[in-house]
Amino acid sequence: MIADSEVLTRIDSGVGRITLNRPKALHALNRTMCAIMTEALLAWRDDPAVTSVLIDHAGERGFCAGGDIRMIAESGAGDASEAKAFFDVEYKLNHLMFVYPKPITAVVDGIVMGGGVGISEPAPVRIATERTTYAMPETGIGLFPDVGGGWFLPRLPGEAGTWLALTGARLKAADTVALGVHTHFIPVERIEAFKAALLAEPSTPRAVADHFAADPGPAPSAPHRPAIDRLFAHDAVEAIVSALEADGSDWAMAQLQTLKTKSPQSLKVSLRQLRLGARMATFADNMAMEYALGGRVVRTHDFQEGVRAVIVDKDGQAKWSPATLAGVTEADLDALFAPLPPDQAWRPIAGG
Repeated sequence: MIADSEVLTRIDSGVGRITLNRPKALHALNRTMCAIMTEALLAWRDDPAVTSVLIDHAGERGFCAGGDIRMIAESGAGDASEAKAFFDVEYKLNHLMFVYPKPITAVVDGIVMGGGVGISEPAPVRIATERTTYAMPETGIGLFPDVGGGWFLPRLPGEAGTWLALTGARLKAADTVALGVHTHFIPVERIEAFKAALLAEPSTPRAVADHFAADPGPAPSAPHRPAIDRLFAHDAVEAIVSALEADGSDWAMAQLQTLKTKSPQSLKVSLRQLRLGARMATFADNMAMEYALGGRVVRTHDFQEGVRAVIVDKDGQAKWSPATLAGVTEADLDALFAPLPPDQAWRPIAGG
């Protein structure tokens, strides 16, 4: 273990430990971090000294705020080769975790967004705390909820995943556990005791988590679930907007105002992504779709403008183009979603 590495990996009492260690950047993922995690998981896969895996983070500011968006945008302004290389490594890691033969536990204490979701959702045991804030906010920067969002989000109850993908709504633990985004709520004060117990019983992480789990309280989104399932069930963003307008409730109007701030292109891309992902047979198929899509979307005006407005200049005044939903055509979407030639297509790690 190298103390100044951006990811710390080691074996501790039968548990393969992966600790994100880039706190100043809220542990935002880069290509090197993904490679380190992949290397460790491959080394441990057939190692009898490793019974299960635990992923957590150093410091208290958050689990993982996402990927290295600035790098992706700078690459997308050119030929996007570096962005594609990052997506390739990141998505291979996501898939490796999804099919991993040993149980993985992720402790998402703090902010977990974008890429952080990608390295926690594949884990069978996903622990939230009172500091957890979960979101997939990509439509606000001209992107889409990648890292497996096309698989995980449509498999949440009802249309909760569609609501989360389009609005970028931020959830606390009561909601994430109620929706199944996370499997357990454990108070921060008990996390270290949970980890110690896991090291003592590394073969049964779910049972250990069950022992330490507490009630996170009522889910704020629960009263709105019937409305979410009804209003976000449509297969066209325009129809969702019309349904919200017709509903007219304060909650529906708040969702409508949120959608109006998002990239129209991203809204349509994300909805198609989720509807296609819901029908896909394997996680690998979904990741291949997201890889082809990602390499194109990062080169679009809206992604470049969204990153400028939110990440670079931070003025929050993105000028989307097209500026309206009507301006984003089916032909535009077809071009973004077109499969890649076989020699360029994404593939999982051999044997992974």
